[in-house]
Amino acid sequence: MDEPGKPSLEERVAESGRQQGPFVIGGFVVRIAMLVPVIALSIASVALIIYGALETWHLLTALFGGHPVTRDEAILLAIEIVDLFLLATVVQVVSLGLYQLYFRQDLQLPRWLKIETLDDLKSKLVGVTITVLAVYFLGRAVVWETGVDILYLGGAVALVIVALTWFLSKIDHE
Repeated sequence: MDEPGKPSLEERVAESGRQQGPFVIGGFVVRIAMLVPVIALSIASVALIIYGALETWHLLTALFGGHPVTRDEAILLAIEIVDLFLLATVVQVVSLGLYQLYFRQDLQLPRWLKIETLDDLKSKLVGVTITVLAVYFLGRAVVWETGVDILYLGGAVALVIVALTWFLSKIDHE
């Protein structure tokens, strides 16, 4: 029985529904919509891993197969494989990060992969992006012949890395 002067259970439920109704429904819709990028990014990561494995096979057949490759070609292929797997890692980190942000914070992941806020996810993404840029530049520098083109690429990569580092410092201070 309800006490006099206090709202009944039905009234309290109805009131809480009015207070949270659109937000609860909207939040549910947003969470369901976020399954699309989580699943799509996971699939993209697996596809990049498979492509990296195929490129590894290509490197092995080039090194030990019928047609010889030069040292520079072998190094470039190896760096491109590293770059593919790093990119797959970036995509998977973003997928896991979005999943943690929208669905479950209690995943059993290494400490470095725990993401509690959007800033954590941005920091992880920027950190791995810097590594991917460095590996990309290294791959181009290995096969560089002559000319100043490498300076333009190196300068552009350096500027992006400096900007991303500045961005990271701003995130960390807040």
